[in-house]
Amino acid sequence: MSLELLSLDNIQEIAHQYGYWAVFGGIALENTGIPIPGETITIVGGVLAGSGDLNYWLVLGSAIAGAVIGDNVGYWLGRLGGWPFLVKFGVFFRIPLEKLEDAKDQFSKNAPRAVFFGRFVTLLRIFAGPMAGIAQMPYGQFLLCNFGGAAIWATIMVTLSYFCGRLIPLHQLIEWTTQFGILALILVIISLILPRWLESRKPSLNVLNLKK
Repeated sequence: MSLELLSLDNIQEIAHQYGYWAVFGGIALENTGIPIPGETITIVGGVLAGSGDLNYWLVLGSAIAGAVIGDNVGYWLGRLGGWPFLVKFGVFFRIPLEKLEDAKDQFSKNAPRAVFFGRFVTLLRIFAGPMAGIAQMPYGQFLLCNFGGAAIWATIMVTLSYFCGRLIPLHQLIEWTTQFGILALILVIISLILPRWLESRKPSLNVLNLKK
């Protein structure tokens, strides 16, 4: 997919032409695991609702439905065939199987939080559904976290763009939400790495304490 196709002007044109279907399809495809700017399309939909071109409640409903359905498709793709694909991916890039299994276990421990809050995090919004399937997260638990996260995320994004779109230029609004998503990703990475680093430091700290 070319960068030109993903330009803000083209996204706005698609949203104007297809309205609620654009919002639904954009976020559904992104949550399935396809890296397209679903969040940007949702923001554009909220701005259009704020200007009176679309209905706020229908944009919100489209965003929630797209997020829930997209994540469900991603979940089942991950559950039915994601692990063998991930193993082949690891072999191709020479990633040890132990590393993949460790990553799978780490995600399993944090799966409910990852699915619920992952929509606010760059990249995790795309991969949370498939990774939940790969990790064999219980479907009932996934469905609950998925719907709850989708409803809160969509409400914040659509409402924010509905009101702020009248005061803030669209490109600035998208830039700020993108920066927030990247910051959230950095915090997630730190929260995963820091405890392991501290754990690895314990033996050396114990040795120093014994010497004292």
